[in-house]
Amino acid sequence: MKGGRVLALLLGLAGWGAAPARAADDAGEQAQVAAGEYVARAADCSACHSLPGGKPFAGGLAFHLPMGTIRASNITPDPKAGIGSYSEAEFARAVRQGIRRDGATLYPAMPYPSYAHMTDADVHALYVYFMKGVAPVATPVAPNDIVWPLSMRWPLVAWRMMFAPSGAQGVRTFADPQLARGAYLVEGPGHCGACHTPRGIAMQEKALTAVDGPLYLSGGSAVDGWNPVSLRGEMREGLGRWSEEDIVTFLQTGRVMHAAAFGGMTDAIRHGTQHLSDDDLRAIAHYLKSLPPAHPQARAWQYDETTGRTLHAGDLSARGARAYVDNCAACHRTDGRGYPTTFPPLAGNPVVMDASATSLIRIVLTGSVLRATHQAPSAFVMPGFAARMDDRAVADVVSFIRQSWGNDVPQVSAAEVAEVRRSLKGSGDAPPARQPLN
Repeated sequence: MKGGRVLALLLGLAGWGAAPARAADDAGEQAQVAAGEYVARAADCSACHSLPGGKPFAGGLAFHLPMGTIRASNITPDPKAGIGSYSEAEFARAVRQGIRRDGATLYPAMPYPSYAHMTDADVHALYVYFMKGVAPVATPVAPNDIVWPLSMRWPLVAWRMMFAPSGAQGVRTFADPQLARGAYLVEGPGHCGACHTPRGIAMQEKALTAVDGPLYLSGGSAVDGWNPVSLRGEMREGLGRWSEEDIVTFLQTGRVMHAAAFGGMTDAIRHGTQHLSDDDLRAIAHYLKSLPPAHPQARAWQYDETTGRTLHAGDLSARGARAYVDNCAACHRTDGRGYPTTFPPLAGNPVVMDASATSLIRIVLTGSVLRATHQAPSAFVMPGFAARMDDRAVADVVSFIRQSWGNDVPQVSAAEVAEVRRSLKGSGDAPPARQPLN
């Protein structure tokens, strides 16, 4: 009897010792899951791998590219439809090198040339998050719709060897730790260059980091019908007139005195940057403001009062002026200054002054939503005018905006508007609907 009580006591003590150990293990795993979720936010995984209204990371979002339609993969831990069968090494290889578990190369719509710069710690945390913190979804993604021979993946091996880093690149060294953190977030997980850097004939980014020269973040090629602007120090179409605090506010809310988010950037803010810490947002801003303009000789923007005075006097003789007053001036004002941060200004707006008018044309045709964020919980909707204006009318009003208030950039033609309209029909895109706070 006595021996039995001693044995029970010993077993009880052993169980007592194991419980704190299990609790510590659970706490450690939870901390890794939380760290991985933060990395996933910084890497904007949800914006590409989650359909609006769908289950998180179940894939299916379509990207309409010149080569055809690519659909984002299911990256939930389901072992068949998702990545549940991936080992951590296989996961890291896919993230950093663009090589699937079966050895096939991923299409570079997956920004693995940027993710190659991610640290081992961040990739590990990301793996733990997707395996332990994401619910598995057994729904397979529809196949890509790419014409042969572009649908063959084996040529992508050569592309990867020519244009993508071979593996983990590590963190570049800086004397300023804030600059180092900002460079890591922008060039690595944030993969800002995937949209905001121009691409070559093989669809490769012409620069992967600031070390590669002034083309990095100097303005991207069209992405899903939008034309990303420069994130460098240009005084007209870049961030030259923005302060670091402006950039932080924009990444938190999508709206500042100079401009408002549009296109894919709205999702990047909603799913990603609004969730980052203040320190990381300031590091990003500090790094972006360190980048000189790609074209330092370009003239600065200066406000011109002529158009505002003319419209205020009732003179609507300029081509596109009447359409502007009837459809745009109530929100953006006759002086072009808008009502920031509710209705963005058109005077001095980097999107308006971009060399390509594609984004501005698309906004006029389809409208836009200034989405709600945690720090700016009100959403504002601009209606689209595709049904109310023909190509000539849209060209006239866009040209009027681009040549007023000191913007002084080239007019657009009805043929350019028609091309954008055709691309919208081909992609099946519809005017955006109001989005809930998320």
